[in-house]
Amino acid sequence: MSDVRVTVQRDSEREERVVTTGTTAADLFQGERGVVAARVAGELKDLAYEVADGDAVEPVEITSEDGLNILRHSTAHVMAQAVQELFPEAKLGIGPPIKDGFYYDFDVETPFHPDDLKRIEKKMQEIQKRGQKFARRAVADDAAREELADEPYKLELIGLKGSAADAAEGASAEVGAGELTIYDNLDAKTGELCWKDLCRGPHLPSTRAVPAFKLMRSAAAYWRGSEKNKQLQRIYGTAWPTKDELKAHLEFLAEAEKRDHRKLGSELDLFSVPEDIGSGLAVFHPKGGIIRRVMEDYSRRRHEESGYEFVYTPHATKGKLFEKSGHLDWYADGMYPPMQLDEGVDYYLKPMNCPMHNLIFDARGRSYRELPLRLFEFGTVYRYEKSGVVHGLTRARGFTQDDAHIYCTKEQMADELDATLTFVLDLLRDYGLTDFYLELSTKDPEKFVGTDEAWEEATETLRKVAEKQGLPLVPDPGGAAFYGPKISVQTKDAIGRTWQMSTIQLDFNLPERFDLEYTSADGSKQRPVMIHRALFGSIERFFAVLLEHYAGAFPAWLAPVQATGIPIGDAHVPYLQEFAAEAKAKGLRIEVDSSSDRMQKKIRNAQKAKVPFMIIAGDEDVANGAVSFRYRDGSQKNGIPRAEAIAEILDVVERRVQV
Repeated sequence: MSDVRVTVQRDSEREERVVTTGTTAADLFQGERGVVAARVAGELKDLAYEVADGDAVEPVEITSEDGLNILRHSTAHVMAQAVQELFPEAKLGIGPPIKDGFYYDFDVETPFHPDDLKRIEKKMQEIQKRGQKFARRAVADDAAREELADEPYKLELIGLKGSAADAAEGASAEVGAGELTIYDNLDAKTGELCWKDLCRGPHLPSTRAVPAFKLMRSAAAYWRGSEKNKQLQRIYGTAWPTKDELKAHLEFLAEAEKRDHRKLGSELDLFSVPEDIGSGLAVFHPKGGIIRRVMEDYSRRRHEESGYEFVYTPHATKGKLFEKSGHLDWYADGMYPPMQLDEGVDYYLKPMNCPMHNLIFDARGRSYRELPLRLFEFGTVYRYEKSGVVHGLTRARGFTQDDAHIYCTKEQMADELDATLTFVLDLLRDYGLTDFYLELSTKDPEKFVGTDEAWEEATETLRKVAEKQGLPLVPDPGGAAFYGPKISVQTKDAIGRTWQMSTIQLDFNLPERFDLEYTSADGSKQRPVMIHRALFGSIERFFAVLLEHYAGAFPAWLAPVQATGIPIGDAHVPYLQEFAAEAKAKGLRIEVDSSSDRMQKKIRNAQKAKVPFMIIAGDEDVANGAVSFRYRDGSQKNGIPRAEAIAEILDVVERRVQV
């Protein structure tokens, strides 16, 4: 044995140690139950890794992002072993960690049934209790092919090793650019092989180290995410460091399910996605139409107050426009196929509004005196999303963007960006979203247009603009589009989920491609700076976010029905209809329930419809020219004069507050 000098690093603390050959990462962190792996020279290693002289070793806690991924990937292996023990004919696909959980794909003759998932979960619990050791071993490509000859999908992954394709649909969890490795699950007592899988790792030390998990659902999934490949069966699960965290996550999911905009959209009769129209193409029903119109009307008014000018552009255009803009080079896969018209000319449904706005800018000569020019459109666009990712209103194939393109001078750029970001945040707050952070997406060094100097100036300008807001600023290195850096506004909803909302992007590409110019004060021709800005992203998606944020109980200013009149008896219906007429004359949306239902049933119906106010009237109210108020939370005020009642509803509507 000889001495081995290593450095143990924890955050900013460094500890020099001298150990003997054969010392493992597990030995370095003995007794620290939360440590599940180590990071050596930037690479994640199993705790079984034997440290070498000069290594700098960091502990990886199970609660860290890397630690959670290791836990979840290890649990995916336990699930795959359980599946093959119960279904020996099952062929293995891939099983990567994902946000809050994991999945594994299997080729089986019959799709999994919910009862199958219960059996698999029970078998996983047995494997977990066995405490099988995860043991890594390197293997040559040919040896791996021989050893995994019965696993056709693993053989395909071996062929992908080191290629760009290995990143598709989680395949990088199995193979990478380096050596191939197989993980053996070994019996805790005898050391005999129980199961094995091709995998890069790392993994937990043993199956017993998997603390808490649950299988969630199964679904069909194309191999490696391509519709050209065979459809496999995917099982999703979740895993957490403690049972309490698992319980909290399941409670969160239950609350999220209650708020699912697709479920609420049906229950509240707001929108639907008819099969006869097609996947990802929604229709708004009358009540949903009211909410959408109010959202748009308020946004339109705020934009007008801030100096935006409204434009309108068609839904389709000749393909040459998208050749000029570059969309056919960069986004063709996300566009609908062309329609051939006018003797073979290709027309496309537009995926973006910006090329058409450039044509509006370029329709005549522009002077520096017109800048900044802020063009705004509620423009419907169409993108061919794969069927597997279409999701209600949040991922649709046809949607309307609240799209603005701002043309300004370079000298105006910083002030315009500052005003735009302030405008965006203030308007989002008006709709009831208040918890924000900002993300700054910077240049991808492999994919960009423009000079390094222009990118540096634009990125620094965006950084300063973002920092002025006093909000957390998170870097997104390499996340910018090819044409310029971007600020994204991220917001948290009522149950803590993060949604990307508005984006503000600088563009060096389109002004060049479209040869956009304005005449400066000295008479020279100059190129304008172009700012892309989508505030909601899309009306449909923002509608869905608000629907889930409020759990369908919209504040009165957005609610499709702001008040429901509930008569104690049939004789009180005409009185409430008079009240409703007065309220409607003031611009309020009020209905009277004149059905044959009993009063308590009418109250329950209004509660289910999540109406902000219930206006109740009986003999005493009629005699006194008053009504009783019942609020959404069940509280009630009696004997309110009619004029005061209408004034209270109007006040709540105008202040855009929740009741």
